[in-house]
Amino acid sequence: MTGRDTWSRVLSIVGSIAMLVGAIDPMEGSILILPGSGLVALGTFLGPGERRSLVYRVWVFILIALGVGAMWGLTWVGGFGGTSGRSTWWGLLIVPYLIGWSMGIWGPGSHRWMLWLGIVVGLWYQVILIKVLMGRAQHHGTMPITPGIIVSALGALTIVGCISRLRKHIPEG
Repeated sequence: MTGRDTWSRVLSIVGSIAMLVGAIDPMEGSILILPGSGLVALGTFLGPGERRSLVYRVWVFILIALGVGAMWGLTWVGGFGGTSGRSTWWGLLIVPYLIGWSMGIWGPGSHRWMLWLGIVVGLWYQVILIKVLMGRAQHHGTMPITPGIIVSALGALTIVGCISRLRKHIPEG
């Protein structure tokens, strides 16, 4: 194994861990997920893999960067929905982040351990929906449910992607 291969592996593993740890709280964790996806893309670039995987990983990074940038920008100007004066439709600008993260977890070249942990995170996102529903019941239906549904759908997409990838032959890593 050459030095470049070693760096490729280290960057990919560190980036993958950052993406998983950041996913515990997907909004606050964006500070880990964005650089983590960049490290995975850089690790893929340095590695001996196919260029098709590199293009995939770069697109994942771009999706995450666009969505996180939109999220931080919307936060900077006071958010959206409620009393912000901006429609909740502005929240659609964050969707590339959510899709990119999920694709980054179960995409080509993902390690087997990452797929299993992706399933765990997907299940955690189902728990988040339950917590939102319980909180809504305690507040007599005044809490918005849409964020919980979106996070739950993201979790389901991630679970399906990880299981699909696990069913295929994947080298241990």
